Amino acid sequence: MSKTKESRLEKLQDLEPSVDEFRTSVIDGLSGPQKTLPCKFLYDERGSQIFDDICDLPEYYPTRTERLILERHARDIAALAGPRTRLIEFGSGAGTKIRLLLRALDKPAAYLPVEISREFMIAASRELAKSFPDLTIAPVCADYTQPFTLPDLPVGHDATVGFFPGSTIGNFTRAEAVDFLKVTRNLMGSGALMIVGVDLVKDLDVLRAAYNDAAGVTAAFNLNLLRRINRELSGTFDLSSFRHEARWNERLDRIEMHLVSLRDQEVAVGAHRFRFQKCETIHTESSHKYRLDGFRKLADEAGYDPIEVWTDEKNLFSVHALRAR
Repeated sequence: MSKTKESRLEKLQDLEPSVDEFRTSVIDGLSGPQKTLPCKFLYDERGSQIFDDICDLPEYYPTRTERLILERHARDIAALAGPRTRLIEFGSGAGTKIRLLLRALDKPAAYLPVEISREFMIAASRELAKSFPDLTIAPVCADYTQPFTLPDLPVGHDATVGFFPGSTIGNFTRAEAVDFLKVTRNLMGSGALMIVGVDLVKDLDVLRAAYNDAAGVTAAFNLNLLRRINRELSGTFDLSSFRHEARWNERLDRIEMHLVSLRDQEVAVGAHRFRFQKCETIHTESSHKYRLDGFRKLADEAGYDPIEVWTDEKNLFSVHALRAR
């Protein structure tokens, strides 16, 4: 990508995980007693598209509830941020919620979407550039859970704001969430504002429906990871021999997504072979649910001062404003 007369879209900074990293993670994950696959690899181009479809499902409350909170409080966030901000979105996806903040902010200086799916992010950045032609947009393809560098930009900024919507922080264990927030704090510097979407503990029927939708879109999202392994790593997964299942883990306050083997079978990933017993699972993703005080304590441990939190009327979801110490 290069700059054009119609926009200020900077060249992509490409730090996408390599195929070798993908292969190593898959082989290591399938070699344990509880087979696992890292959830970040769910988001190839096709997986990102399917996840966008999930966000529109009637059962999937997080997206529409968070959007409602942001619509109501975008000006409050802008007041905390101040003028001429450098806005960094971790896991930018389709770039829809960021529009609410960009419209509310006072003369935003630059927007840096950070996403692991390169092609999906490029397309989203181009669409955003059409709507905000005077905004400098500098996409970064990277695993944002690991330390990385930001590109040098031709514009200055007076403040830095991080944005991590969608309850994605729930995909991490508590320790991983603390580590991630430390990465963002070190990246953005002291005084930076961090806005985080956090899903809350709630009625189990609401949770189960959100991750086991009637149309089977979440199942397609989960199974797409096996399709990706087949395509990129010479895998031999028979997708019809696995089914999606979402479970509530009461001890850890989290929904777990699994792929359940429907029969005894053997699967190859390149030269490596893995045996599955009937009903054995691959744990692909966790979605931890928080209580407000619990997340505030977690943020404090990571070096952030909790300064504000907004929720919806039913307390389904929360958006936290944190200030880096």
